[in-house]
Amino acid sequence: MKKYLSLLLLSGCLCLSACQSAYYGAMEKVGYHKRDIMLDRVQDAKESQQDAQQEFSSALEELQSLLAIDGGNLEASYEKAKDEYESAKSAADRVSDRIERVEDVADALFEEWQAEIDEISKASLRNSSQTKLKETQRLYNTLLKSMRRAEAKMPPILTAMKDNMLYLKHNLNAQAIGAIKGEFGTLKTDIASLLKAMNKSIRDSNRFIESMSQG
Repeated sequence: MKKYLSLLLLSGCLCLSACQSAYYGAMEKVGYHKRDIMLDRVQDAKESQQDAQQEFSSALEELQSLLAIDGGNLEASYEKAKDEYESAKSAADRVSDRIERVEDVADALFEEWQAEIDEISKASLRNSSQTKLKETQRLYNTLLKSMRRAEAKMPPILTAMKDNMLYLKHNLNAQAIGAIKGEFGTLKTDIASLLKAMNKSIRDSNRFIESMSQG
């Protein structure tokens, strides 16, 4: 059974790789090269992080409003906070997906770039291109590291938010709200740390895009 699953997984990976190669090949035929795709995907990843910043901030604000409520409609406030949590979760999923897409095209681009460098016969041109490749890879590795660091901060926050939402769902009263107020400070600190990490990732994205755009 394990052998069968391993073969199935390998087959799936090979199929995915073939599909990706076919996609990049088709795009190049219409003048849209891996470099262009990578720039677009880094931009998409940056924008997804900016969206996530807004969603996590909104989720925090709604939870804060719920915890501060004095009388009024607890059910309506809870539903708003729950909706913001769901939006934050969706935003986090988009961030992860966009990062994966960046990694995919980066691997393909750098592999192709190195292969083409190896075909250059003139040493001065080959060395110049190799230097540019190494610098681009250095900037990319910095970018990927900062994106992954920011990404890793989201699951614990979402887990804490989910715990609060589930607890409040079955205990929607002033006493239950008071019980989770003590955790709000930690959640606020964690989201502030996330926003800071995302700001760094966004700056690294801009730096990488500028470098790639200059050729």
